[in-house]
Amino acid sequence: MTSEETSRADQVEFARRIALNLLERRQRSEGELRAALARKNVPQDIIDELMTRFTEVQLIDDAAFAEALVTTRVQVERRGRTRIRQELRTKGVDQEIIDEALSGLDVEDEWEAARTFASRRAKSLVGLDPLKAQRRLMGALARRGFSPSIVTQVTRETLGAQD
Repeated sequence: MTSEETSRADQVEFARRIALNLLERRQRSEGELRAALARKNVPQDIIDELMTRFTEVQLIDDAAFAEALVTTRVQVERRGRTRIRQELRTKGVDQEIIDEALSGLDVEDEWEAARTFASRRAKSLVGLDPLKAQRRLMGALARRGFSPSIVTQVTRETLGAQD
């Protein structure tokens, strides 16, 4: 083996260890892994080779990653469709995969997430001027990525129940 072949093998092994360490902590998108490897100055051809291999052995699967993220963000973190879409884009997931993952999101689950978040948040708004409470709750729901129609309706339901 020449020193050039040894050097390439060392680079591949170095990149593989970085990627596996990242995947050991949590599931990642291909875009996240590519960015992490690029930050470590791994040559692009080695990144491409590694991503191809990891996809073949199903260590990375952007579709499964996107579906899992959508489920977690709605059920656990109480986020809306817009915020989830933005997060997936940031993580380098392809737009087609994002659309597919979000199409599986049940509208009722999104409404329930907004209602749960709003009822918890409303407890901290007790005693405030009604308009100020409304603005704060609407802002909090909007920042979580819920659509304007959900924000408006859930705010009415939540603050109307407090009256």
